[in-house]
Amino acid sequence: MGSRALRIKRVYEAPEPEDGWRVLVDRLWPRGVSKARAAVDLWAKDVAPSPELRTWWQHDPERFAEFADRYRAELSTNPAIPPLLERIGREPATTLLFAAHDPLVNHAAVLRDFLD
Repeated sequence: MGSRALRIKRVYEAPEPEDGWRVLVDRLWPRGVSKARAAVDLWAKDVAPSPELRTWWQHDPERFAEFADRYRAELSTNPAIPPLLERIGREPATTLLFAAHDPLVNHAAVLRDFLD
């Protein structure tokens, strides 16, 4: 992806102009967030971890490294990735939105690094 800005942010944080194209990358819509407040341009639920992987991981920091490996394996064969990458390439900035509490230990961080 190179010089284009690709960042992650909790969907509960207020939208900002520098967010650019805002993509929700969770399989489930976040609790307590209206569509208007989320200001989501695309809900890319197909790039989220599979329900089986999410259930196995349960956001356990001790399992994060293995989760990241398994998630990258899913992403490498996910047909939703090429069109997402193509669209990101046309945007000056993209923000991947997620609902998890931890800003470092979450699937969006793995996805950002994978797409970058």
